[in-house]
Amino acid sequence: MSANDPFSLALNFQRELLDTAVESVDRGSIAAEQAERIEDVEVGHTPSNVVYEENKLELLHYESDADDRHGTPILIVYALINKPFILDLQPDRSVVKRLLDAGHDVYLIDWNEPSRLDQHLTLDDYVNRYIDNCVDVVRERSGADRINILGYCMGGTMTTIYTALHQEKVRALGLMAAGLCFDETGGVLELWGDDEHYDPQAVVDAYGNVPADMLATGFALMDPVANYVSKYARLYDNLDNDDFVENFARMERWLDEGIDLAGETYVQFLEDVYQDNKLYKNEMYVGDEHVDVTSIEVPVLQIIGEYDHLIPPETSKPFNEVLGSDDTEIIEYSTGHIGLAVSGSSHRDVWPQVAEWYLERSPDEPDDDADASEPGDAVQIEIDEADGSAADEAEPAADVQDAIDGIGPTYAERLHAAGLGTVDALADADPETVADAAEIGVSRAEDWRSQAESRTE
Repeated sequence: MSANDPFSLALNFQRELLDTAVESVDRGSIAAEQAERIEDVEVGHTPSNVVYEENKLELLHYESDADDRHGTPILIVYALINKPFILDLQPDRSVVKRLLDAGHDVYLIDWNEPSRLDQHLTLDDYVNRYIDNCVDVVRERSGADRINILGYCMGGTMTTIYTALHQEKVRALGLMAAGLCFDETGGVLELWGDDEHYDPQAVVDAYGNVPADMLATGFALMDPVANYVSKYARLYDNLDNDDFVENFARMERWLDEGIDLAGETYVQFLEDVYQDNKLYKNEMYVGDEHVDVTSIEVPVLQIIGEYDHLIPPETSKPFNEVLGSDDTEIIEYSTGHIGLAVSGSSHRDVWPQVAEWYLERSPDEPDDDADASEPGDAVQIEIDEADGSAADEAEPAADVQDAIDGIGPTYAERLHAAGLGTVDALADADPETVADAAEIGVSRAEDWRSQAESRTE
């Protein structure tokens, strides 16, 4: 019989139906076997210790197999939504392990779930209290005056704010898929969050904290076919692949274990960063302090996913142009928002570069960039053999940029304009005057003045 014979066509169709039915039975049997594997999957394999706790927050310090760890540690700050084990999903796809293997000393903030009592926490609390306290703990434990920071997603936005306010404690800043500028560049999220269509305060009035399920559903609806259809079709096609099933289960566990977001912080973040674009416009205030992003002079690296639909590249890349730093770089890779953390190719191509970037910008000894004449050091004075006078008697007063930790060219220029450009003048000024002149907070001005006083004693 020919291939076009109606009886052959009917027989072939019956065979295909039978093959499909047999395959369905087989896969049903495999699915039952794989259900236990999915249920028991483990995440967060890298050993760690909790070294600091405050409210719900836990600061983790990761154990390393390296004989020598680098003198400047890295503090990872994740977003306030979802759990941070996406950065330590499995041994061969762990950002934490990649950094440890490169010789870095790694810490990470695990925010945990806020309670109803935490709904009034603000960005001021998270940035100037929680992050700052964790930075101080890492500094004290490591002996480093300044540490490296890596912020992911919302954590990148918060660490940018932190660096603008506490630059004297930061050596280098890495920003991974961080939303920083929203001028019709933020894709679907910016459109949905536009103040013409959406009032974040209404959600907080109803719920207190923003429910994790509501956030997760919103993110999933940005790509409904991929999140509700395609991934399950791929799972079905790969049910007999144990590695695929385990990887799928880890990702699903991360997606399912979201955490609520403190209500007041949600409102601030949506209104100031998304709706009003204040961070990029350099108009943002946290507490009573101006977040002056033009004052950021530390090295900054942006790690961006080319196909990131949550934080498109256009919401990150332009931000380097408004920073005061002369040392800015961008690594843009062909992956998405989550792929930056978990894809095999990202771990092969991106993270070795990131680890090396931090190493190149950090001295191995924590204090090797300290001023050569710290208080308490012996000071040698040359004596003129002709008349016994001090040869350096008329040496000009020390410039604040050279002598005070945390004062770079931008701040120095402002202080000079106000007549506070020398250590002596800074030591004699009151903190409020210094704060007004440099356009900083009073607490930072007090620190600068204290440094200046110690050098004039």
